[in-house]
Amino acid sequence: MKDRLLKLAEVKSIVTLTLNAVFCALAFVHAVSADQFVTIFTTVIAFYFGTQSGKEK
Repeated sequence: MKDRLLKLAEVKSIVTLTLNAVFCALAFVHAVSADQFVTIFTTVIAFYFGTQSGKEK
């Protein structure tokens, strides 16, 4: 469990979580449309998990 928390604190993870939080907040106040939110969110999550699975191999 401690190892997972340390990995979560990596810079890439922090940036990904921050981006998600920002875009969720922007979508909540209607500063971005739903289409823009889905596109950006999907791109960020795909990049994050793509690089994570690449590390394991």
